[in-house]
Amino acid sequence: MAGFNVRSLLVTGANRGIGLELVKQLLEKSNPPEWVFATCRDPEGERAQQLKNLVSRHPNLVIVALEATDPASIKAAATRVEEHLKSSGLNLLINNAGIVRPSTLESETPEDMSLVYATNVTGPLLVSQAFLPLLRKAAQGNPKPGLSCSKAAIVNMSSECGSITNLFAWELGHAVSYRCSKAALNMLTKCQSLGYEGDGILSIAVHPGWVQTDMGSSTPHQAPLTVDVSVQGILNVLPTLSKKDNGAFVNWEGKVLPW
Repeated sequence: MAGFNVRSLLVTGANRGIGLELVKQLLEKSNPPEWVFATCRDPEGERAQQLKNLVSRHPNLVIVALEATDPASIKAAATRVEEHLKSSGLNLLINNAGIVRPSTLESETPEDMSLVYATNVTGPLLVSQAFLPLLRKAAQGNPKPGLSCSKAAIVNMSSECGSITNLFAWELGHAVSYRCSKAALNMLTKCQSLGYEGDGILSIAVHPGWVQTDMGSSTPHQAPLTVDVSVQGILNVLPTLSKKDNGAFVNWEGKVLPW
C-alpha cells in the first residue's frame, strides 16, 4: 500500500465493516489522501459514532450523508463533495454499500429481491453517474497515460457469491437475491469499463473475501477472514491495477475470478 498515492476518494457504506476499515487504513497511511469522503445514511446517528470519532483526529475526513437508494440524497452528496474539492476532481469512488437478506429459493420474496437489487446494483449505478463529472475531472487533470486507481477509478465491492461459475458457498446459504445482485453488479462493472475507458476511468469489481462483518456473519458458519486482513489485501491490490485490468473481477489478493 506504500505506493498507493490517491489525492481524494469516496467510500459508500463507510460506517461499519469493510467500508469503515477502508477509511481507517487509508487515514493511517504515512501519505494519507488529501480528502477522504465517508458516506453513510445517517451521519448523526449512533451507527456513525466510530466515523465521528475519527474526524477529531483526521481533519481530511469528511462524513457525507448518502442513501444509495435515494437519487436526491446521492445528488446532494455529490454537490457537497464537489464543494470540498473545489476545482479538483475525485480520484477514486468505492461503491461499498450493500445489503444481504438470507433466503432460500423457496422463501425468497419479491420485496427482498427488489430492495437488495436497488441497494446493490441500482445504487452503485446512480452513485457512479452522480460522481462521474468529478471522476472525469480527475482523469483530465492527470497527464499520465493509461488507467489507474490513483488517476480515476470506480471500484465496485462485489462478491464471489455472484460468480455463476463458482457459486461460492452455496451449501452455506442460498441468499438468492444477494447472489443475483452481485452477478448484476459484475455486469454493471463490465459495462462501466467499456463506457468510461475513453474518459480515462478504470472500472473494477472486487471480491473482499468471506469476511467477519455483520454481513459476513449472516450464516451460522464462521467467516475465515478478518476485516483488517481483507482491507489490507484490497489496498495492496488497487495500486497494481491498470488498463489491462479494466472491467475485471478480482479478489482481495488480486486473483482474477471467473464470472
